Order: sequence, then C-alpha cells, then structure tokens
Amino acid sequence: MTQSNYVYLNEDGAGAPIKGWVQGVPLEHEAHQQLRNIAGLPFVGPWLAVMPDVHLGKGATVGSVVPTRGAIIPAAVGVDIGCGMAAVRTSLNASQLPDSLAALRSAIERKVPVGNGPGGDHRKPPERIGTRLKHSGLAERLDKIRQRHPRLPEHKVERQLATLGGGNHFIEVCLDEDQRVWVMLHSGSRGTGNLIGTYFIERAREQLAKRVLGFHVPDRDLAFFLEGEPLFDEYVEAVGWAQDYARTNRELMLERVLEAMRDQLPSFQLDKRAVNCHHNYVERENHHGESLLITRKGAVSAREGQLGIIPGSMGTQSYIVRGLGNVESFCSCSHGAGRRMSRTQARKVISLEQHRQATAHVECRRDAAVIDESPAAYKSIDAVMAAQRDLVEIVHTLRQVVCVKG
Repeated sequence: MTQSNYVYLNEDGAGAPIKGWVQGVPLEHEAHQQLRNIAGLPFVGPWLAVMPDVHLGKGATVGSVVPTRGAIIPAAVGVDIGCGMAAVRTSLNASQLPDSLAALRSAIERKVPVGNGPGGDHRKPPERIGTRLKHSGLAERLDKIRQRHPRLPEHKVERQLATLGGGNHFIEVCLDEDQRVWVMLHSGSRGTGNLIGTYFIERAREQLAKRVLGFHVPDRDLAFFLEGEPLFDEYVEAVGWAQDYARTNRELMLERVLEAMRDQLPSFQLDKRAVNCHHNYVERENHHGESLLITRKGAVSAREGQLGIIPGSMGTQSYIVRGLGNVESFCSCSHGAGRRMSRTQARKVISLEQHRQATAHVECRRDAAVIDESPAAYKSIDAVMAAQRDLVEIVHTLRQVVCVKG
C-alpha cells in the first residue's frame, strides 16, 4: 500500500487527532471548526478521519468518519439514515442505445417518481422484490419501535418505497470505459428514516439538557446517548431498521429502473455483482484492537477488496472503486465529490446557461429548480480522487448519459 496521504488538521493537540485526506481540495473554515468541535468530545477517538469531499453539515461534518467509544451521536448519523448508492452493469453497450434518450428518461421517471411519487406506478413492485419485502419483517420491526416511542410520528412503510426523493438524490444511466451500460442511483430511507432521525436527535437534546457533565458540548447537535442507557439501544435498533429500509428501497428502485429499460431497449443481462452501499450510517466495527461505533457521515466503507461507488456531479464522471483497507481512515473513502457551494449560493451564482452547457452531453433536466445541483456547485471529482489514492483504487470510470434528479 502507498504511504497514507493524510494531514493533521488540529496540530495544536486539542481533542482527538484529526486526520484529513484533503490535499488539493478546499476545506471551508466552518467545516474545519465543526470537525474540531466533534474531536473535542471525550468519547471520540482514537482519531477522527476526514474525507476529501468534506463540507459543513448539520450535526456533523459531511465527509467525516467519527469513531466513538460507549456513545453515539444521532445528529452525526443525520436524518437521511442509510442514504447510499446502488449500481449494476448490464450487457448492453453504447451502440444499442437510441440516438435520443428522452423517452428512456421519461420511462424511468414514470417508474420511479421523485418525491413521494404521486401519479407513478411504483406501488406495484416487481414480484421478486415484493415477495422479499412481504417476508422482510420491516413493518413488524417498525411497529415494535413505535410501541416504545409513541411520540414517533407515524409514517407508512410502503408509502415512499421506490420513490427517489429530492435534493442530491438521482438515477443515472452511464457508460464505462468499455462503453458498457450501467444503472446507478442514490437514495436513502426517505420520509420514515427522516422521522426516526429527527425524533431521536430531539430526544438526545433532551437528555443533554439533563446531564451533569465534566466537559463542554459546544453544539447541541452533538447531543449523545451513552451505552447502557435504554435510549442508546433503542436508537441503535431504529437506525438499523432505517438502514435496512434504505437498502431495500434502493434494490426496489433498481428493479423499477431496469423494468423501464427493458421496455425501451434491446434485451439484456445483468452483471452478477451489483454494488449497494450506505454512506450515512453507523455500525459497530473492530479497528486497532478496539470495538468502536463508526459513524460514516458522507463516507463509504472501503475494506480491502470491498467495492464501493463514488459519484461525481450530474455532469462529471463517477467511479466504481475497490477499497484498499487503509486502517488510518478506518477503512473508509469519500462518498462523492462534495459540495463547494451551499444550495443558496449556487442558486445565486450559477446561471441557467452555465448549467445547460455543463450538462449538454446528458439527457436531464436543465431548469432553474436543479441549479443547486449543477456541476459547478461541487468540488472537482478529479481532485477528490487524487486526494484518496491510498484509500481506493478505481475499477470503472462512468459517465452519465441519462440523469433523473429528485
């Protein structure tokens, strides 16, 4: 393995060390301070790992890997619990795609509507996935969580299954370096996961207000549960549910996209090895001889040989990667390019013409509603990949030809 490519971001020794894979990419002052706030908590460590797509987030910094001992921070996991990526390669090649991809994009949008999906036919899942969902126990598990937490707002499990959501969620049809056709998508646990995350963040804040601590918590979004407390176990159970729901949601959407493609394109087969990975989640893992709770807030597991997905923006390339198992990063890598502009700033400075030029090669939306997702709002994916060359190796380089935005 090559020498680790990180730099220390808190050389003054305050709090746990912060190791950042940020060479050649911008790190905003506010994000840097947020990282220092997290590293200052006594249960964080042995160090904090920062990925090259780092930027300011709510609760915790996006692009951070937060190891904790005996505590968990709900706002670090966030409200889009289990958000992640899925991708699969088909036997199709570029020559088998029609000259105009507008009909294919429309077919995908009908199968997997954005938001809550009113008006779509997504409520009839493919038989194989529908059977698996029926026996998954997701609804029963959520009922048990609600029984212990009647304040948790009700949200039907199936209401948003196979819907994309908004913001930076997307579905893409891509071509790799051999002109093979891929399907790739990005989404999470949707409204139910959001309700779970919001509810437990508030409960953690309530707990924080009652605690007598021997240390300072600089931000109430860093409120936490301690191992041994009932809310700790109940939160872990609820997060586990949301992560399972998110993975199932991506599988179901992938099936629906493939249905749309089969209606529009020549017959094709699928690669047996699909990729489905979270990048907003928490999991107990063993690192450096310790059992730690690893919260990846905009980061992907990259154990040695493990496949992952690092998307660019809606006008730049994306990558299928293989983890190098770098122990300094807790075997993690970035989850994307990372924002360099807030959504508000992007809407102010990026013109519609700039967006149209940046996405001219893609069948996608080019209206003002998606300006905040334009490529100029994101960091250079080339710089991000260069900064983490000791974390992953590139297996496939993808460029999108169709992009469906939430």
